Amino acid sequence: MTTLGNTAEYIRSVGRRKTAAARVRLIPNGTGMITVNGRSYDAYFPVYALREMVKAPFRTAGKEGAFDVTAKVAGGGLHGQAEAVRHGIARALVKLDADLRKSLKAEGFLRRDPRAKERKKPGLKRARRAPQWSKR
Repeated sequence: MTTLGNTAEYIRSVGRRKTAAARVRLIPNGTGMITVNGRSYDAYFPVYALREMVKAPFRTAGKEGAFDVTAKVAGGGLHGQAEAVRHGIARALVKLDADLRKSLKAEGFLRRDPRAKERKKPGLKRARRAPQWSKR
């Protein structure tokens, strides 16, 4: 744990997805406030499903409203950023309480999703899409 200012302590972790990387601080004895890049997570993630994705590790652990979260996320799109924040929160919860590992792992929150966009190959239009072929 690291001290923040004089009294509060927090747990740091990093979550990643595609090209998004989130640096997450989990502050125990909080009110359930989640801040992403200095804004409320409600304002940052306008889609309901993304907000639920961010809160999912707390619901699985049964610790909703017990922590404050501040996250700094960069890269990728909103969906990848939401998954990166979720990954970071899950990792921080496991650092705090190792007994939560089994339930969070079963939900897939601790796995860094390796899927990413495949690179474009020369001679092709995209990664695998070949130019249209004409017989005559």
